[in-house]
Amino acid sequence: MAEPPTIVLKARPEAIKEVRDWVGLILGSWGLESFVVRTVATELATNAIKHGSQPGDPIVVRVYLRDGRPVVEAWDRSDEPPVVRAPDEFSESGRGLLLMTRLVVRWGTRALNEGGKVVWAECEAEPAH
Repeated sequence: MAEPPTIVLKARPEAIKEVRDWVGLILGSWGLESFVVRTVATELATNAIKHGSQPGDPIVVRVYLRDGRPVVEAWDRSDEPPVVRAPDEFSESGRGLLLMTRLVVRWGTRALNEGGKVVWAECEAEPAH
């Protein structure tokens, strides 16, 4: 089995757009629509950068198909699992994972023996139009 497409970037704000564009290219090559998966990838990468890394640390993002559904994974150095919050209407952030849970089939996290964690999300496949 071939290794899934993977991108390694430094934890910095500019990496978010790179992840979103990269995921779009991969999905397009598979003949799949990318809006939901790109949105999910953006959220996972943002969380890896904001909550799981120090500036300049590597983050790793993968995308692959599981039973025909796109799966996005993001790895960071933090051992802390993500927390879905329910922010009040005045909060400026904290809604990303809550929104993501509404977009995906399922998601989860797994700790890595070497440290850090992977957060993954499985989405519905959307054929390109």
